[in-house]
This record gives sequence, C-alpha cells and structure tokens, in this order.
Amino acid sequence: MNKILLVEDNEMNRDMLARRLQRRGYEVLVALDGQQAVDMSRSESFDIILMDLSLPVMDGWEATRQIKAHGPTSEIPIIALTAHALETDRTRALETGCDAFETKPVDIGSLLSTIKGLLGQ
Repeated sequence: MNKILLVEDNEMNRDMLARRLQRRGYEVLVALDGQQAVDMSRSESFDIILMDLSLPVMDGWEATRQIKAHGPTSEIPIIALTAHALETDRTRALETGCDAFETKPVDIGSLLSTIKGLLGQ
C-alpha cells in the first residue's frame, strides 16, 4: 500500500480528498501546515506528497524547497495542489521542486493518473 502525505489546511478539502484516496487503497496521513509537512517527511516514510501551496506557518513553496533539499527526502515526488491555476504558478511550482502540478478543485481522475505516473504504476 502506497503512503501519501496530504498537506492541506482546509478541513473540507482535506477530509474529502483523504477519503477518496483511502477508498482507492492509499494510506493517507495529513499535515496542516508546511512546517508539519517538513517534520513529518523526516520522521515517516512517504511514497508521495500532495502539497497545498497556500499554507499557514510555512507555505508550500518553502516546505517543498526544504523537503527537496534534505538528502533522505529529496527523491519523494511532490504534487502541488493549488487554486492558483496560472501558467506562472505552474512554472514556479516546478522550479521550486514539485514534480507535478494539479489545480483545485481537484479532478480525482487526473490526480490519480499523476500519482500512478510518478509512482511508476
């Protein structure tokens, strides 16, 4: 079973997405802010991270930078999840270290396809 870290501060978005992923056989742990995501990425083993970019405490941009800069976590694929749908946002996310970019509201089919692609499934 693949283990996903879902980083999302909005309770409704977080609960809905976590349930949808769990129904499809993924183990989902959640972080509520970027600092918690960085800490959890260093204390747990994740196959993939779904990273909201607009987060309290530490935003998703900085959390992604720190996760990708830390040797043991640098290879974990990170998918940016954001309502910011401009091409400049996509470019910035990829330049920051995200491996893929999905817009909100999340299209579960597209997200699942991206997850499977990054996990080589």
